[in-house]
Amino acid sequence: MYENIKYEIKENIAYVTINRPKAMNALNMDVLTELYDAFTKIETDKDVLAVILTGEGKAFVAGADIAQMHQLTALEGRQMMIMGHKVMNLIENIEKPVIAAVNGFALGGGCELAMACDIRIASEKAKFGQPEVGLGIIPGFGGTQRLARLVGKGMAKYLIMTAEMIPASEAYRIGLVEKISAPEELIAEAEKVAKTIASKAPIAIATAKTAINNGYDMDMKSASKFEIETFTAAFGSEDKTEGMAAFLEKRAPEFKNK
Repeated sequence: MYENIKYEIKENIAYVTINRPKAMNALNMDVLTELYDAFTKIETDKDVLAVILTGEGKAFVAGADIAQMHQLTALEGRQMMIMGHKVMNLIENIEKPVIAAVNGFALGGGCELAMACDIRIASEKAKFGQPEVGLGIIPGFGGTQRLARLVGKGMAKYLIMTAEMIPASEAYRIGLVEKISAPEELIAEAEKVAKTIASKAPIAIATAKTAINNGYDMDMKSASKFEIETFTAAFGSEDKTEGMAAFLEKRAPEFKNK
C-alpha cells in the first residue's frame, strides 16, 4: 500500500511507522505525501480511536532528506516546507489523539514531527535536536513555533541557535516529552497510554483536543468562551448520557465509536 511507511490498525489503534531505516527514516516528499494520505484516512476512520507514530530501526526520524533538499531551488524548498506544514498541521488537528513513540534520533524534521503529536513517549536512548542552523537554514516544518510553545521562548532559541542534541532525560526535564520508557518497553508503554485514552468517550477526547489546541493562543476570556461551547457539544452527546449512567449504575461505560 505504501513504500515508505507501514500502516495497520489493531484493536482500534492505528500504527504508523516510518520505514526508511537505511536512510534513518529521513523525511522526503514521498514520505510526507504518504503520511498525509495515512492521517487523512485515520481522520475519517470511525474504528480508529488513537494513533501511535514511530520509526523503524534505530531512528524515529533523523531529519529531512538532505540529499534531496540539497538539489532544491528556493521555490522548490518552499514547496517542500508547505507540504511539511500540511502534514504537521493535519496530525496536530485531527480529532484522534496521536502518540509519538520516539525510539531513537528525532532530529530536525523528526523533532518537528514528534512535536506535532499530542503526546511524546521517548525511549531512554532517544535524542532530540534542531540542527538546521548548521546547514544554513532554520526549522521549516513548524519547529520555530511548536518548540517555543512547548519549552518556552528562551529554551527554544537556545536549542535552535546552538543546534545542541539533547538526550531523552533532558527533553523530559524541559517538557519536550511527557514520558520516558526503557527501549524494549516503548511500544508497550505507548499502547498502554493509547488504550487508556481509547477507553474514554471518543467525543469527549475529540472536543478536549480541540479546546486545548484552539484555546491555547486565545486570550483567557475568548478561550473560556470556546471551552463552554466545546463542553456543550460534548454534553449533548450520547457519550455523556452513557458515561454518567454508567457512573451512577457503578458499571463500565460502553461508548460508541464516532
